Amino acid sequence: MLFEALRHEAADGAAWDPVVVAAAIRALVADFEDHFDPADFWTAHPLDLEGEKNSCFHSLYLGASGVLWAMWHLAREGAVQLRGRPEAVIGRVYDSYLDRPDTDSVVPSYYLGEVGILLILWRMTGDPVAAERLHARIRDNIPNPTHEALWAAPGTMVGALHMFEWTSEERWRELFLENVEQLWKTWLPSPHADCDLWTQDLYGSVVQLLGAGHGFAGNVYPLLRGASLLPAERRVALYRRCAATLAATALREDDGVNWPPGVGPTRPGRASVLMQWCHGAPGIVAATAGFPVGLSAGLDELLLAAGEATWKAGPLAKGYGLCHGTAGNGYAFLKLHRRTGDARWLERARAFAMHALAQRERMRAEHGCGRYNLWTGDAGLAVYLHHCLGAADGLPGLDLL
Repeated sequence: MLFEALRHEAADGAAWDPVVVAAAIRALVADFEDHFDPADFWTAHPLDLEGEKNSCFHSLYLGASGVLWAMWHLAREGAVQLRGRPEAVIGRVYDSYLDRPDTDSVVPSYYLGEVGILLILWRMTGDPVAAERLHARIRDNIPNPTHEALWAAPGTMVGALHMFEWTSEERWRELFLENVEQLWKTWLPSPHADCDLWTQDLYGSVVQLLGAGHGFAGNVYPLLRGASLLPAERRVALYRRCAATLAATALREDDGVNWPPGVGPTRPGRASVLMQWCHGAPGIVAATAGFPVGLSAGLDELLLAAGEATWKAGPLAKGYGLCHGTAGNGYAFLKLHRRTGDARWLERARAFAMHALAQRERMRAEHGCGRYNLWTGDAGLAVYLHHCLGAADGLPGLDLL
């Protein structure tokens, strides 16, 4: 079984309508501006609280910095006109984060901590103080023992890669390569599968995970994205090990492929199979889409089969967001459209976009409020809709900042 049917639902079949989609993007951003609070920015959605004490969040993943970035990006793209200036607010978001961090303490984390916020702050303002702090925090996080993207070096090193791409400053290339050394020395033969994996010491469990949120795919993403900075011999090894690991761990059924959350011992209470960005085929496609086309026929076939399984499963019933929702799964189709040029992948991405819009309206009616964040809510949906209009494939906040 490649997916659990109860976690998915049939697409509602609404026809793709670019006029409706463009209007929806504008309406989403207008809603962000209508509900902005100068002190708390945006109130956290009930589904994102999960016992947390905070009424608002700041992070790229779940908080105000991600919403501000989405607004800023869509305005730069010409998709919306803003009443305010996100770049005038992002500094206050960072200061607020330091005073009342989203987690128990200030942490480097790309997705949920300081590095993601600082990266957006620099991107919008070019603040040299933010750049210095960002550099220090990325370096501090290199030995983080979780060995995955959400908390550890595989996430924060993406910040160094973005900064090198934007500035061409040698210190960012060197910092990225310091992180590469950490990943390389911890990428070891698995006792549970015939391949090389990282071991995560995560939330009280020692596990070997495969997905884009916490495991193998999230770790190889920055290596593949920054492959041109690696020595040729290491680049060859990266491609070989990546293809071998995905082949060794794949679950196959008919013309579809998925991957389990991990190999060996599992985290207590976790599902045996998922089909979403953080765990499963959609995230693995998105994370490894930078693998050179044609270099490995086996990997090319696996990614296409993963896309087929994602389509067969249908939209996620849990919601419309990026991490574990319909828009996140839709990015797998956009990536495959870019890799293959096959129009059916764009058509599938757009079908998921229309369904995600309907899901958002249902959730808004149920809870009486928007979901103001990038990775589980409305900001990520707005960027996904824009990318479906233009056939772009950059995952917001990760590929694209």
